[in-house]
Amino acid sequence: MKMQNNVKASKPGKANPLQNALKQSKQAKVLIEESASELSSVNGTMKFGLGEQVSQPIVEVVLEKNEAIENKVQEAAEKLASVNRVLAGEVRARVMLEHQVAALTEQEESARHAAFHDTLTGLPNRALFEDRLKHGLAQTKRHSWGLAVMFLDLDEFKSINDSYGHDAGDSVLRTVSQRLKENTRGDDSISRRGGDEFLYLVMETSDDNDVASIAEKLIGAIQAPCTVIADGTEISLRVKASIGIAVFPKNGDTADELITSADLAMYLAKKQKSGFAFAE
Repeated sequence: MKMQNNVKASKPGKANPLQNALKQSKQAKVLIEESASELSSVNGTMKFGLGEQVSQPIVEVVLEKNEAIENKVQEAAEKLASVNRVLAGEVRARVMLEHQVAALTEQEESARHAAFHDTLTGLPNRALFEDRLKHGLAQTKRHSWGLAVMFLDLDEFKSINDSYGHDAGDSVLRTVSQRLKENTRGDDSISRRGGDEFLYLVMETSDDNDVASIAEKLIGAIQAPCTVIADGTEISLRVKASIGIAVFPKNGDTADELITSADLAMYLAKKQKSGFAFAE
């Protein structure tokens, strides 16, 4: 039994719009070339009769040829106009297709960004941070670099929401996020873990003093005055933060261990009101 071919053969004479346009363009070219040749013949006839008295038959022949040429030129013009319409339609279709592809690409990029970034602050979310931390650990183990994880929590943030509303609280979170981004070193990474909690990955550290300097810088940036709008009134707030620090490999060998150690150290910093504390 012969297997049926799933590919349908195109019907004879059923050309696509571009093929038809090219065919008409070739036909128009032939008509124009013929018209040019015939016009040259007419011009020769006219020149021949310039020195003599032009007879009626010659005039009639010239007029007939002129009319024939005019008809061919008109036919060529119509074919070229048809070609132009087809090509214009194809261009429009291709432009629309390009716009659709661009829109789909933008939607895909937006969806990818939304999957790995916090909606409120635009910072990487927990999933993206943990992926970067795992990659950072692999690099650190391969090159014997230093690495630390900071767990950052805003002090008494709940009172801001309670006193001024959640819009003011969101404004504070966006301001803090921007300050953290502005103070993030090139290879380091910051993320919003949730609520008023943030994680900071410190890559290629030299020692604990280096990490402590970074923590102090972040705390200083965060507690600068912050202006929010509450009930139509501008209010200047000052927010403080507590940071817990876990150092690889002393405080953990995996991403989960380091984050847990940094979280515990953050509570120690809150208890001691020291700004930051290293994991014990």
